[in-house]
Order: sequence, then C-alpha cells, then structure tokens
Amino acid sequence: MSRIGRLPVEVPTGVDVTISGSHVKIKGPKGELEFTFSKDIELSLKDGEISVNRPSDAREMRSLHGTTRSLIQNMVIGVTDGFQKELQLVGVGYRANMQGKNLVLNVGYSHSVEVEPPPGITFEVGERSQQVFISGIDKQKVGQITAEIRKVRPPEPYKGKGIRYKDEYIRRKAGKAGKVA
Repeated sequence: MSRIGRLPVEVPTGVDVTISGSHVKIKGPKGELEFTFSKDIELSLKDGEISVNRPSDAREMRSLHGTTRSLIQNMVIGVTDGFQKELQLVGVGYRANMQGKNLVLNVGYSHSVEVEPPPGITFEVGERSQQVFISGIDKQKVGQITAEIRKVRPPEPYKGKGIRYKDEYIRRKAGKAGKVA
C-alpha cells in the first residue's frame, strides 16, 4: 500500500467537494479547481475526508495511487490557502517592476523583458524591487511560471548574478587563476 495514497485528505470547513466518477471539483474561498483523474482509481468522500483506493497492486496502479492523493491534497490547499513562490534578482542594476498586471524585468539585457501572468496567477514586486512573489491557487501553474521567469536569466556560477529561487544555493566557481611569474 502506498504510504501517501492510503492517507485520507481532510476537507476543511468552507470547502465544497464534488466527485463524479473520476472527475473532482473543489471549490473554496480562494477559487475553484477541477481535474479528471484515471478511471481506474476509486475516489470517495465520507465524513469530510476524501479517500483514494486502487483496484490492484499493479505497478501503474501503485504509482497512480499516491500521485492522485497528492494532487487532490494540493487542490484542497490551493483553494484554502493558495501557493506562493519567491524569486530574487541578484546583480547590479537588476530590478523588477509592475506595469499593470505584467511583470517587467531589467536583468542586464539591452531591453526589458515583459512577462504576462496566465489566468489565476498574480505577480507582486517586493519593496526593494529585487524580489518577485508569484502566487495562485494551482501549484503546478505557480511552479511553471516561476521556472519560466527564472529561465530569463538563470544564475551564473562565477559571480552568482541572475534570477534565483529564494532558498536556492548557487555553487560558485573560481575564476581564472591568472599568470604565475
């Protein structure tokens, strides 16, 4: 039995869950998420808990069991609390600004890079304009747009300049050794 899959997902008060076959719709104070899971996985709602069961111990069923439970848990957390990621801009003159809903990055190119948020995602710039906060209710979308913003100028190993995650550690390299006389 999957250690993650066998745990029930607790549904907090104020969250409405609708299960129809393999389609799950979760509605909460922050918004609404829906997803269609594999038809082989059995989903049931009882006493404020969603339980995920698998029909057999086949390899595919075992992998879907834990994954389905984790996705449902992330949906419940998303509609109640939401998800947020933070990026830091490291480098002289590197800064971020908001232009309406869009995020404008000045990260050492001859032009500024404008990033438009997908539906359900909001950007926020910190007070020093070197922090960018990405928030939304869908964990996958938040992570994907964060990775795309980081890809604009990934951190380099010599000076550490670039866009990095808040807690990311950049392994630094030594520069040229120079001429020994």
